[in-house]
Amino acid sequence: MLADRILDAAERLFTERDAASVGMKDVAEAAGCSRATLYRHFDSRDTLHTAYVHREAQRLYRTLTEHLDGVSDPAERLIEGTLLTLRSVREKPALASWFAPTARPIGGEWAERSEVVRAMVEAFVRSLGDSGDVERRARWLVRVLTSLLLFPGGDEGEERAMLSEFLVPAMIGVAAGGLITAATSRCSACPPR
Repeated sequence: MLADRILDAAERLFTERDAASVGMKDVAEAAGCSRATLYRHFDSRDTLHTAYVHREAQRLYRTLTEHLDGVSDPAERLIEGTLLTLRSVREKPALASWFAPTARPIGGEWAERSEVVRAMVEAFVRSLGDSGDVERRARWLVRVLTSLLLFPGGDEGEERAMLSEFLVPAMIGVAAGGLITAATSRCSACPPR
């Protein structure tokens, strides 16, 4: 299918340089089609980016689901799922270019506004077992992932420790309430709870 060939060509370009600098003319040339043909399939660069993000998010979600099959402990699911997501994006140059620190990191913008990404992250958050405010926690998890993609820890071990110490208590049930209550009770600048 031509649309897939165009997305594959865009992916090759994203591998060579940051995603924000890839134009429609570049994609048409790389796909071996005219710009008119490209625009019949993707009417704007925004539409092309959306299609690419959604395709890759679906691939990553399938991998994540398979990897976490049988992991029932919510903390372990959260840590392993987050680390797998970070690793998957970093190891694929076309995806890593969306978070390049040398250019406008458009990956964070797309992760935040994509309905497909939002639905997948919300499904992942629901899989942790606590259904309280899934939408807000999913948005926060996307921001944590984006932050770690833009500003990685020293290594996976350090990131695992940070996730265990900070992300797990904030995302999983009772522990989050206890930490937040304790922290804000000592904070004179914090809004009252």
